[in-house]
Amino acid sequence: MKAILITYNQAYYDDIEKVLNDHGVKGYTEWDEIKGHGSETGEPHRGSHAWPTLNNAVISIVEDDRVDGILNALHEKDVNAPELGLRAFVWNVEKMI
Repeated sequence: MKAILITYNQAYYDDIEKVLNDHGVKGYTEWDEIKGHGSETGEPHRGSHAWPTLNNAVISIVEDDRVDGILNALHEKDVNAPELGLRAFVWNVEKMI
């Protein structure tokens, strides 16, 4: 099993949810209205007057064989919409209860 953490501009919620649904991901935990700043070219997302946008994040535990399909779909969205500010991280899940 793998954990996938996805962070993105909150305006793209529907796009991220569609990727998860298209790949059979039913369970996830979501954080709304989080603040951040891109490490390369991204602008701050602070929810302030100067930087009004915010991010969301979602984490899901998926079977190993689903990871590449999900990451490929996310990468395609990121390439087509750089303002999405999308990042995805994958970790091994050692144990679950």
